[in-house]
Amino acid sequence: MDVKQLERRVLVVGAGPAGLIAAYLLSKDGIAVTVIECDPQYVGGISRTVAYKDFLFDIGGHRFFSKSREVEDLWNELLPDDILERPRSTRICYNGALFSYPLKPFEALGKLGVFVSADCLLSYFKAKLRPIPNPVNFEDWVTNQFGQRLYRIFFKTYTEKVWGMDCKDISADWAAQRIKGLSLGSAILHALFPRKPKSRDAVVKTLITSFRYPRRGPGMMWDAAARKTKELGGTILMGQKVIALDYDVPAGSWAVTCRDADGAETTHSATHVISSAPLRSLVSSLSPPVSPSSLHAANALKYRDFLTVAVILKDRGVFADNWIYIHDPSVKVGRIQNFKSWSPDLVPDPTMCCYGMEYFCFENDGLWSRSDEDLLRLAQKELVTLGLADAADFVDGCVVRQPKAYPVYDAEYAAHVETIRCELEERFPSLYLVGRNGMHKYNNQDHAMMTAMLTAANIIAGERRYDVWNVNGDAEYHEAGESGARTLSSVEKDLPGGLLLVPTTIRS
Repeated sequence: MDVKQLERRVLVVGAGPAGLIAAYLLSKDGIAVTVIECDPQYVGGISRTVAYKDFLFDIGGHRFFSKSREVEDLWNELLPDDILERPRSTRICYNGALFSYPLKPFEALGKLGVFVSADCLLSYFKAKLRPIPNPVNFEDWVTNQFGQRLYRIFFKTYTEKVWGMDCKDISADWAAQRIKGLSLGSAILHALFPRKPKSRDAVVKTLITSFRYPRRGPGMMWDAAARKTKELGGTILMGQKVIALDYDVPAGSWAVTCRDADGAETTHSATHVISSAPLRSLVSSLSPPVSPSSLHAANALKYRDFLTVAVILKDRGVFADNWIYIHDPSVKVGRIQNFKSWSPDLVPDPTMCCYGMEYFCFENDGLWSRSDEDLLRLAQKELVTLGLADAADFVDGCVVRQPKAYPVYDAEYAAHVETIRCELEERFPSLYLVGRNGMHKYNNQDHAMMTAMLTAANIIAGERRYDVWNVNGDAEYHEAGESGARTLSSVEKDLPGGLLLVPTTIRS
């Protein structure tokens, strides 16, 4: 082993998918790694599995699907025997009816009725004939794809529930990243004239019909990553909050100070820091301090928080979807998970089911600050209002709060992130940003993993060969394509640790 590798000490802030994957891969290569996690109990971040009386909850819903073969292979390596193949089903609840999502044009138009359907088609053709030039916000982007009428029916209410802001104030980047490649016209054409691949290697960009899922929730994967990291000599410290990151410029080294629940502080030395902590928090913890412009940019970044109210009730077989989106403005709930449809092992009693009622909010607002008892009553009332349960069916439940679940894509976020990124890369060359909150980028867990894989490769190689900001930069709809269809084999480089990666011109 290279003697220089023994001198490297990497500190990872956050034990979510990105942080744990970076720690695991670096540990495999013999590099000393310490992971600092503020949660006293769970690893996995928002991808953890929460337990309550033998019931298990997936916070946010995490399908294990990736177009990257390397990511799929890494999942198999970490959890070889406990991944299930599960059917994919997602629908929209609107006006008392359930619509497939993504929209199936003939089903959607049929359920809306003749007059509304005609209005939707006219609106669609109008958008195609006279599209809004250079759409910069969510409303304009989606209107160009679907027309104003379908936008208002199927996108506006839910999106504004999620973000707590007008769709005109949400960047078009959000729509382009999450629903890119889906349009009413292409869906109709594909339904009428299905096309086959031109060759055996061609991939038709269709939506997945199944996905893989750990038997006892996504936390199984991240528990395995943490366990294997420790077996390789890595250290994972739970219940520790990073309060200061001091960079010694002449020495090029770090002193990272953490504080536990009792107020005791510990300082760790490192040659490299990998951060998946919220970018706003990270910037304010750095020393030497960043410039006023970067500090202003960091303070301007926004986050959306959410609550999962897990309701345990008698199973009446009301719906079998993994989740349904709630577009009814008369209720506050935005999305409802059916945990039993993710994996039967999440619900220990076959006569019961468990719904995860998801409420999007801002930390410390009226909804967030409600008592657990009030939130359970609200969730039960809204399930009855939506016709998805009877009042006599409810048995138990609990509330899980998730701060900073989603980085907000407002009109200024991209400029703010770029300001911060440029300064950090110039002044703190051994600081690496990864993951969703670390990059203020709405990455799925496979994208978060890829940022960690590339970062680990950069540290192992001793230089920034790969630009993690290209990951998910040109992503089509995140559930389109074929699992493991893409490889990183073009212009391969066999790096230490057996990780095959490619330069930044190849994106995943």
